[in-house]
Amino acid sequence: MARLAQLRLSMTFSILAVTTIFALFLVFLVWLLQLPLSLTITLLATLLFVLAQYMIGPAMVKWSTKLHYLKPGEQPWLENTVRNLAEKSGLPMPKLAIVPDPTPNAFVFGRTTSGATLAVHEGLLKQLTKEEIQGVIAHELGHIKHKDFIVMTVLSSLPIIAYLIARLSFQASWFSGSSRSDKDDGAKLKVLLLIAGAVSYIVYLITLLCVMRLSRLREHYADAYSAYVTENPHQLESALTKITYGLSLSPKPPHGARTLYIGDPALAKQEFRGVLERKKEYDLDRDGVLDERELEYAMEREAASRWTTVNTWFATHPATYQRILLLREIENEMISGRYSSKKIYSQV
Repeated sequence: MARLAQLRLSMTFSILAVTTIFALFLVFLVWLLQLPLSLTITLLATLLFVLAQYMIGPAMVKWSTKLHYLKPGEQPWLENTVRNLAEKSGLPMPKLAIVPDPTPNAFVFGRTTSGATLAVHEGLLKQLTKEEIQGVIAHELGHIKHKDFIVMTVLSSLPIIAYLIARLSFQASWFSGSSRSDKDDGAKLKVLLLIAGAVSYIVYLITLLCVMRLSRLREHYADAYSAYVTENPHQLESALTKITYGLSLSPKPPHGARTLYIGDPALAKQEFRGVLERKKEYDLDRDGVLDERELEYAMEREAASRWTTVNTWFATHPATYQRILLLREIENEMISGRYSSKKIYSQV
């Protein structure tokens, strides 16, 4: 039975796994290339990069999304809804912002729980009902409750460093032969740089898989928290369907910080692309249109396929149907009377 303690344990394990792998990688790199810098200086440079990511990250999100903060009374219903759900969650009222984007989405970011910002897209407010928006807001408050946005901001910086080192190593190896007068030394350096680049890329993939796994897990926990706070899992079920469909139609490329969002545009496009490619198979009544029941059937089949499972290893979010299935299991527990505040995460 999953509990909040297990989420904390998973977060702790992921952080330890990624940082240990990365530390061993730095030791190997210093030894392989016989760098003049000591390991202490290399670790310090890494910590400074992570700190910079933590400090600059929120400002970059503000700038890239072009959000604007709400003034008191600008969106009374939204303000009251967030305030009521935040009080119920035992959280301070987050700052509220609107993103001028027609796609249905929402996210939270910040450096601390007390200073977190909850941002919603204009498309979310226009395309979803008030009940569905409540489910989304409760989901985002779940991320604040679990401190997901802080952990993900810090942890995601390590795969980025490994990737940058890989690229620099491969580029340096390309020029190493012509930049040295001694051909033998140049050839040796080229080989060492290629090895460093290959190992760096492998470390990048391994650490990225760990971060993505944690990212998908935290979405399930936030979904379960939304079901608990609203006492109506169906609100979020319906919202996720509309969000995924809306994001799949967006012509814009996915945002760089899409791990923060409730829905990932890249995954949404992938999910619906698979459904449309096999539309005839899923059109059970052969009327040329996929109704809600047929669409759910299609998403269930797509989520169960082996290729989809492998492909989602690198996804920031679980497949939509997997999230809906979890919410339905919680809904069934609520209807049966077995659900309680001690079993919020029991279905994760």
